Amino acid sequence: MNWRHGFFSISALCLVAGLTASPAHAEVRIGEAAVIKNEVVRVKGSATSRINVGDGVLRDEIVRTGLDSAARLVMADSTNLSLGPSATIKLDRTVFNDEHTYRDIAIRLTTGAFRFVTGHSAKAAYKITTSLATIGVRGTTLDILSQRARTTVVLQDGASRVCTISGQCTELTQPGDTAVITSAGGNVTMQKTNNPPWTFAATCTAAAGLCSATQYANATPTITPPIDDGSDPTGMLCGR
Repeated sequence: MNWRHGFFSISALCLVAGLTASPAHAEVRIGEAAVIKNEVVRVKGSATSRINVGDGVLRDEIVRTGLDSAARLVMADSTNLSLGPSATIKLDRTVFNDEHTYRDIAIRLTTGAFRFVTGHSAKAAYKITTSLATIGVRGTTLDILSQRARTTVVLQDGASRVCTISGQCTELTQPGDTAVITSAGGNVTMQKTNNPPWTFAATCTAAAGLCSATQYANATPTITPPIDDGSDPTGMLCGR
């Protein structure tokens, strides 16, 4: 092979490597859609695309349900997250501990009604947020209603610590324990009761299997495009 042919071969190889080894844009499958009713979409910028049963759920993406729609997502650690109509979530951050558990998982419930059932990850790994509250879990089933100036958190099983954005916290330890966080006139307050004004139970009838909890079968994170782990032999030739 002459030098000119070799140069162009290396250049082509570098171009391919540059296109396929881009960690900042890697899409990581962190779960899948188990139940879909009517209009459920992923949102990327101003574009949306429909989510169907079996489709992957990706890190750093927004999922939204339409009117008279619902969804249940199963994360790789078998966390189950059910969404009612007109709900929006952001899968803010996920760091895998191994193929079946997370070291860190953050989910933002922007608006709507949700049921959250924890999976196999350590409970300290979970961070659930709304515009008004941060919610920690300890082996937990929670119903959460996120509205513009009000967040309602109802404990169905386990235990949870709920804190307002201003730092006021309460412990939910008995089924039915409820934290109601409201914002009015710039002040955020929280009240605790064991007489929940709302639960996700009425939403469970929206779709068959919406409030079931299932395991995530064959949970193996799929990364597209492949992430450069430093083992690419072209790295030295391409100046990396």
